[in-house]
Amino acid sequence: MKTFEANILFTSSGRRVSLLNMFKEYLRSENITGKIITADFKNNAPTTFVSDKHYVVPRVSDENYVSELIAICVKENIKMIIPLIDTELPLLAEKSSIFEELGIKVLVSGSEVIRIGCDKVDTYTFFTENGISTPKVYSEHETDYQFPLIVKPRDGSSGLGVTVVNNLHELEFFKTYIKNSMIQDMVRGEEYTVDVMVDFDGNIKTIVPRQRIEIRAGEVSKGITRKDPTIISAVKDVMKKLVGVVGCINLQCFKKENGEISFIEINPRFGGGVPLAIKAGANFPKWTVELMLGMAFVTADFSWLDGLTMLRYDDAIFTDQLTHVD
Repeated sequence: MKTFEANILFTSSGRRVSLLNMFKEYLRSENITGKIITADFKNNAPTTFVSDKHYVVPRVSDENYVSELIAICVKENIKMIIPLIDTELPLLAEKSSIFEELGIKVLVSGSEVIRIGCDKVDTYTFFTENGISTPKVYSEHETDYQFPLIVKPRDGSSGLGVTVVNNLHELEFFKTYIKNSMIQDMVRGEEYTVDVMVDFDGNIKTIVPRQRIEIRAGEVSKGITRKDPTIISAVKDVMKKLVGVVGCINLQCFKKENGEISFIEINPRFGGGVPLAIKAGANFPKWTVELMLGMAFVTADFSWLDGLTMLRYDDAIFTDQLTHVD
């Protein structure tokens, strides 16, 4: 492994500074030669100033996006691409074979997994068809509401647009105000995000439930690892039925007062709170490099620390390298 040049391209890198720093620290600690390259459509993304090199690329919707990534990969001798936002997952899953032909692995799940995860109504359908507990999603013709309810965009991400409504008046307003909205029963209990690492053959390396204590702008700001066997078992059951998962994926669920685990979302990418799992000992950077090398996960690893708490706070990067700000 130490003679391998482990160059990784993180796309849509944005604010994921903690994650990138953990990958860089792993490479340093193991004396692995490799660079952490980032790409984003902004030149002032915070990760610009922690990666080894940053590239400004078009938006994912631009017809030149894939060709721009290919050019970067060739220039920087990239061995793996790791996408970090939902909007680029369908495209990179569709085009992954192009990168594979160039010897570049894309850490992305299959198109069917991404379809299920990126459309919240499809997520609900997957759960119900497979007998997995999930709060009800109402069709446009159903009116037997039990308030409070959740209104959110069916293609939303990072908690954007998620709104609690308490009566019919609020519901009528927000289901029109929120674009591409859906209506869902509100579930109560302890909220968890669960990080799962899977190899290219579907073998699970680990499952790390993180209790969401406090949320800020859709991302966990305070959390704690919980080695809860009920949640881990429920997640294993979901993973058996979700065929085509590759790399890091996170599931969101609630543990209700009666102990039932009710799932609400599937996010087939590194979640914003995964640094907590890594700090607890779930070595996602190491396992990512192993996947880059074509290794399979022969044995699972649940040796991560139970009860580790993360308390996030604001920090800043100061630079004189920018001549303009987008």
